[in-house]
Amino acid sequence: MSNLSEKLLGQGGQGAQGSRIKQNHINAQDQQRIAVIKSAILAEGDRIRAKYPILKHQDAIGMAILLVSMAGAMATGWAYLEGMLAWYITIPVIAIFLSFTHELEHDLIHYMYFRKNKFMHNLMMALVWLCRPSTINPWARRHLHLHHHKHSGTETDIEERAITNGERFTPLRLLMMLDLELSVVLRVFRIPKNRRLKMLMMGAAGNFPLASAFWVSFHAYVAYWAIEAAAWTVGYSVPWPAFIDAEFVAAANTVAVLIFAPNLLRSFSINFISSNMHYFGDIEDGNFVQQCQVLNSKWFIIPHLFCFNFGSTHGIHHFVVRDPFYIRQMTAKKAHAVMRENGVRFNDLGTFKRANRWSMKEKPQQEAGYQAA
Repeated sequence: MSNLSEKLLGQGGQGAQGSRIKQNHINAQDQQRIAVIKSAILAEGDRIRAKYPILKHQDAIGMAILLVSMAGAMATGWAYLEGMLAWYITIPVIAIFLSFTHELEHDLIHYMYFRKNKFMHNLMMALVWLCRPSTINPWARRHLHLHHHKHSGTETDIEERAITNGERFTPLRLLMMLDLELSVVLRVFRIPKNRRLKMLMMGAAGNFPLASAFWVSFHAYVAYWAIEAAAWTVGYSVPWPAFIDAEFVAAANTVAVLIFAPNLLRSFSINFISSNMHYFGDIEDGNFVQQCQVLNSKWFIIPHLFCFNFGSTHGIHHFVVRDPFYIRQMTAKKAHAVMRENGVRFNDLGTFKRANRWSMKEKPQQEAGYQAA
């Protein structure tokens, strides 16, 4: 194999240039395909950077996107509080702004912004977490995500397993995508008893304090209205504590519109797309051709609206890590063409029946991966 191919396969680089992989895990044909795809994506990225010199100001662009997203979400919330927007407009608009901050967090995990300025880098990390309080600590997620790149689709890929990758597609899986706290609780009972406490402690540490506060508050809110609904059906009036008065409930409803619902809509969309565009269980470790499919069918327009077209462009990122999310959008047309020519699947909807398995014939393995997770 040529030096260029070895470089493209990640043998000579790491960090922002791409994950290192062991070639002996990958069949020879796909090794060549990976080299061709990487070369094409890198060349297109270089062409676009040369055409638009402003792209060299990557730190400034990232910070600008973050500030605009935060300002947009806050302005939308203000318009709702002033009675200028209905709740059913407010929720999706805020969720769209939040989707930008998710992409920024992902890029930050790969040190794409303020790599040489720790203060600014960590400030951005903190701000994107504040924008999405239902999510895991991004510094903790970094460890899981970089492992995901090294071993995507294997039993140790906890990041994707946590959002239901590899599960049979059932209503319960949909609920787990929506409520990650419920997902953790359900998984605890599927792993060996001697590892349950460790898993719970790791989860608690990763979620503290923002996600912990979010999920406790959200479940309390849901419980309140569930009890109220049950009581209403039998004509009973619940004797709530004095502080839970009409004003308190009205404030909680406002929090639901401005914080709970947008975060749940955004996170469900990214979890749905991400968990189903990644393959699981029967792929070669480190084989980028088999790790992801491209989901760009019109059927996914709605979830893509709330996760910035993730299913269409994230597969590009598995081949070339260096490019931030907005450049992946710009390289997508050329990247998709070479990816399709070299064996990457597009809109393989059968994966929903196969529990995300690569093989077209393999039956879903319901419990695979829990020993490792």
